[in-house]
Amino acid sequence: MSMTVTSPALPHEAASATAWLVIFGTATAHLLNDVIQSLVTASYPVIESEFGLMFWQIGLITLAFQVTASLLQPVVGHLSDSHPIRHSLGLGMATTLVGMLLLAEGPGYGWLLAGAVLIGIGSAVFHPEASRVARAASGGRFGTAQSLFQVGGNLGTAIGPLLAAFVVVVHGRESLIWFSGCALVGVVILLRLGNWYARHRAALALRPATVPAQSPLSRGAVVTALAVLALLTFSKNIYTAAFGSYYTFFLIERFGLTAQQSQLMLFLFLAAMAVGVALGGPVGDRFGPLAVIWVSILGVLPFTLVLPFASLFWTGVLSVVIGVVIASAFPAIIVYAIELLPGRVGLVSGMFFGFAFGIGGIAAAVLGLMADLHGLAWVFWVCGWLPAIGVLTVFLPRRAVEA
Repeated sequence: MSMTVTSPALPHEAASATAWLVIFGTATAHLLNDVIQSLVTASYPVIESEFGLMFWQIGLITLAFQVTASLLQPVVGHLSDSHPIRHSLGLGMATTLVGMLLLAEGPGYGWLLAGAVLIGIGSAVFHPEASRVARAASGGRFGTAQSLFQVGGNLGTAIGPLLAAFVVVVHGRESLIWFSGCALVGVVILLRLGNWYARHRAALALRPATVPAQSPLSRGAVVTALAVLALLTFSKNIYTAAFGSYYTFFLIERFGLTAQQSQLMLFLFLAAMAVGVALGGPVGDRFGPLAVIWVSILGVLPFTLVLPFASLFWTGVLSVVIGVVIASAFPAIIVYAIELLPGRVGLVSGMFFGFAFGIGGIAAAVLGLMADLHGLAWVFWVCGWLPAIGVLTVFLPRRAVEA
């Protein structure tokens, strides 16, 4: 039996005009946050060379910051739904700053792991809180606001390999300290966004009380839908984790590229993901998030299966197509999940951003072990089958948009 999700926005969420400056502020802060995170993974060839690391040790660095973020994000989101802290965003970015300094100056592998953990803590605070601010500023354009917020992060992720190629590869790991300025600028922006959100909440408190929206689905149906969304996120993020941590090594091994050339190829994929995120939200606002989820996850399968066997030129082309298509899913998944649990923006954002981080971190570590045992080409071939999980979208209730 098909079901229809008719959970409207909470009345206050769509009552205000869209605060575009605030949304762009969250996107800019997301860009700065994810530049720092992407510099970690993009600098792996330099770190591997300096410390003589194996693939499993590289994967453990990714695991350190992504699993930390995964475990803490739902907790932060749940607590802040009821007890928001005005300056939590700024404090989270300050923690990221300290982690960046440790990565740049740490004398041993243990210091690198400690820096990665601190960056994970900063990310755990940032994502659910900034996502909440973006939704509060959306004026009812939830998909568009979520896309703009996320595209900032994807642009930051895409810029990281370029910075690594032309700065870190040239000047060494210590040059990572130059990018601590990104965190400082982020602290300033996020403190101002925290002040705006505090005023926004104060203004809402003066309005007449409203009855929170409730999902018409049963508890079991909601849990089933959330489980399906989690599995779709699982398939997407394991695949993108393979790209983020090992695509440069794959290109160097298969095509004999230099570190800089491989970073430029990684930039193409990450920039394509930014385009996909930018498209996913507005298209979801127009046609519904379920349509975007269908096309984004299952539709990318033919391209992921071909990529491990393609020439260098077609590898670049396919990576761009895959990046655009697969990245468009996440804004739609977040918006759809919030409709399932109206009024729990922090919890939902924390769960899915956290789950995405955790899966990516665990996948990076496991895929590193598999790469050591079977080779990188085998890893990308196996990961190419993951989008087949997209068939589970059939179990998601249809969404009816109220006029």
